Amino acid sequence: MMALLGILLVVWLVCVVVGIAVKGLVWLLVVGIVLFVATAAVGFVKRKALGRR
Repeated sequence: MMALLGILLVVWLVCVVVGIAVKGLVWLLVVGIVLFVATAAVGFVKRKALGRR
């Protein structure tokens, strides 16, 4: 599960970089940032629930 979250974080970072690089894809930048933050929050909560630090 944590590996999947890590992969998703990398995918969202790629979306952010593409959104920054391509002028017309500002929406991709916003979506990438929102999804990155949401995925990181889910990972943090799951990690804490599993008792890992």
